[in-house]
Amino acid sequence: MTEQAAFDSAAVAADIARWLEEHRTSARADRFVLGLSGGVDSAVVCGLAARAAGPERVTGVIMPSNSNPDDARYAHEVADAFGVATVTVDLSATTAGLVVAIQTGLDAEGARDVAAAANDRQQQLALANVRPRLRMTTLYYLANLTNGIVLGTGNKSEAMIGYYTKYGDGGVDLLPLIDLYKHQVRAVARTIGVPADVIEKPPSAGLWPGQTDEAEIGLSYDELDAALAAIEAGEEDKLTGATRDRVVNMITVSGHKRAPIPAYRLKERQIIA
Repeated sequence: MTEQAAFDSAAVAADIARWLEEHRTSARADRFVLGLSGGVDSAVVCGLAARAAGPERVTGVIMPSNSNPDDARYAHEVADAFGVATVTVDLSATTAGLVVAIQTGLDAEGARDVAAAANDRQQQLALANVRPRLRMTTLYYLANLTNGIVLGTGNKSEAMIGYYTKYGDGGVDLLPLIDLYKHQVRAVARTIGVPADVIEKPPSAGLWPGQTDEAEIGLSYDELDAALAAIEAGEEDKLTGATRDRVVNMITVSGHKRAPIPAYRLKERQIIA
């Protein structure tokens, strides 16, 4: 891509760090709080936050939920690389307890068929989305305790296709990477010293055992970035029909995630008596 060649990762990293510190100071927050997943996105946000405010003002939160133990290992490696303190909150039992409580409530109301009617994919996604929503709750609890501000780790590639959990990893105060494609995030990662094995590991949200982002999306991130850039530039004709249709569909069906919450306005309605 021409864009890749022109992307100045050092300048962008410095500017994002300045932007973060501007927002922290204007909010009169004492620190940044972010989830450390062991992936490249959270690693970059961690490094930029440490550069912005100093590592002593950054809290990295590791939140396993029946997760691959390697995720925590990578997260600690990132924290060590940037001198950031971590807190580990194991959400495995909390996740299981919430699901049991919901199922018990359905049984008590004779509404078990509500869950039983869901197909396997729906049930898998419902359970998977509990995890990022509990992580969001955990981050805000810690931010409230420490006068902190919660940093999101989502990037442009994922935001454009809605590859995140609404009110989960999408529930944050600041989004420092939201205008960077995945390949640009990786470029910044190399620039600021994210450990190489973190940059190179297959991206995964850790939603279930063996889950990878690219398998779910159905494209590699390089393919996705190229498609999104072409669509933004009005050059969809350069894409194969299957890729274009897949990406456009993902953008369309996830539009509600990026739009403001629809709010009923009485004065805008024509009520017929």
